[in-house]
Amino acid sequence: MRVLVFFLLFLNGCISYQSGQQVDVSQLESYPVSRVVDGDTFWVDDGSKKGMKIRLLCIDAPELRATRHKEKGEYAEEATAYLTELISDRSVRLEYDVQRYDQYKRVLAHVYLEDGTYVNGEMIRNGYAQVVTYQPNVMHVDELLVLQKEAQRKGRGLWKLAY
Repeated sequence: MRVLVFFLLFLNGCISYQSGQQVDVSQLESYPVSRVVDGDTFWVDDGSKKGMKIRLLCIDAPELRATRHKEKGEYAEEATAYLTELISDRSVRLEYDVQRYDQYKRVLAHVYLEDGTYVNGEMIRNGYAQVVTYQPNVMHVDELLVLQKEAQRKGRGLWKLAY
């Protein structure tokens, strides 16, 4: 019975992700990307002088630089390059969860390209980041976990380093 329940949840996650997670991206705020910081953070032009710093929700890419709290991560340059390729010179649409900002004043968002591509999901699916949650921001976590298991099983990206 557990196997059947797991399979149905897995199948539901796959269907949900492949159908664009049933998010009407045309209803979301859209901003042009101005620059990528690393594999999970970038800036958009929101009309202000400085712009708006975005942190991809529910994912964690390896750190590009060592800080007081984290070491530089393996696969960080590849993750940054992939996000850059995915979103540079494009506009993105932002979907917010419960909390709009983190402690660093970055905007927390699930990010979509104009064609509906779920950026957070693509980072996970291709092994450039892993799923991480900070309550209460857990929207789309089930779909992301399905994508992470697929990336692990297929040894994509940073998961090839683990095997």
